[in-house]
Amino acid sequence: MKILWVKAGKLVPPDTGGRLRSYNLLRCLAAEHRVTLLTYYGGLHDLRYEEEIQEEFPGAETIYTAAPDATRIDQILDYARRLLQPTPHAVSKFTDPQVAKVVERHVAGQALDIAVCDFLSASKNFPQQIRTPTVLFQHNVESSLWERIAKGERNPFKRTAFKIESRKMAQYERAAMNRFARVIAVSDHDRNLMLRMSPDCKISVVPTGVDTHSFSVAPPSKTDPPRIVFVGSMDWEPNIDAVEYFCSEIFPHVLMESPHAIFQIVGRNPDPKVERLASSAVQVTGSVPSVIPYLSQATVVIVPLRIGGGTRLKIFEAMAMGKAIVSTTVGAEGLDVKDGRDLVIADNAVSFAESILRMLRDDGMRRDYEQAALQVALRHDWSRIADLFTAVLQQTVDEQISLHGYASDAVSVAQ
Repeated sequence: MKILWVKAGKLVPPDTGGRLRSYNLLRCLAAEHRVTLLTYYGGLHDLRYEEEIQEEFPGAETIYTAAPDATRIDQILDYARRLLQPTPHAVSKFTDPQVAKVVERHVAGQALDIAVCDFLSASKNFPQQIRTPTVLFQHNVESSLWERIAKGERNPFKRTAFKIESRKMAQYERAAMNRFARVIAVSDHDRNLMLRMSPDCKISVVPTGVDTHSFSVAPPSKTDPPRIVFVGSMDWEPNIDAVEYFCSEIFPHVLMESPHAIFQIVGRNPDPKVERLASSAVQVTGSVPSVIPYLSQATVVIVPLRIGGGTRLKIFEAMAMGKAIVSTTVGAEGLDVKDGRDLVIADNAVSFAESILRMLRDDGMRRDYEQAALQVALRHDWSRIADLFTAVLQQTVDEQISLHGYASDAVSVAQ
């Protein structure tokens, strides 16, 4: 197949959940198909990024949108300017006339077999009427994500802003899903949420994956004192809330029985609220070259998320390294895992702390969870997930042929 993939924002380094998912799927697809990556970004002009993209995906088209590097004040003013627009800010800020023109050129004729709109953020750059079959790759149910963020926000001004964004997103997301030939969700949970918004929408599920070669199984940790590890982008509101919740309500219970335990917060761009959590028992690493050494030494990996959406790639990465995991229901939402077999689910502070302590006390029980976690990860290697993704793309192309009696003039869809 000849595939166009449109991505808002930078793709490398693949250091966030969305980037990881897109990067690994693109890498697998490019090995078997003719893939053109259209990536666009703002901020400072980054020639090194453009070089890296060409190295990773030869023939990629990169557009610099020339948006200035935004300070917090700039972001507030930009949001205020867009407040009366019906399009949610999380979409409008990634909409660019130059990008739209290039996308329209690609999808106007029959030079492609299929196009992929990666995330809802890029969707407004696609024309209303699209001749080329196009799928919307939904990593999250965005309206649900914003609703949860609004409910969890304590600042009244930010909570109001998030509520407005949630309402806008619900309207926009419903309409956007119906513009595309098919939507790809990352879990059955997300698919069901989307079907409630748009019952007639065609939605396929392609689960998340893991690079089992890079994240290979580590020997059982014998680190003393024990290390409890959280991995994630630390400028993302759900992650900030998660580590604040853990440090204030869960970790004190753990320290009462295991006073020498260390909690490591591993992730880029820690918010000032995260940096303030640092202490003799809490380590905030900031950006690291690789999370692998931290996962390798982890006694227990935790995911105490209370808000968020999509699926947690970091859980699968920890599982691929054979790590025992304690998570909230929200933290493990959408993953093909079972509480009490592959990981432990705990939704209040006391049970979460007790679950960690049981892992620390009982080496045998922890080993059982580590082995079960590894087996889950091996079933979700990216090569297998990419095959499922390809099958959905092919199905969409076949439906185009069935409905309109033609395929791309450029490349046979059977290629």
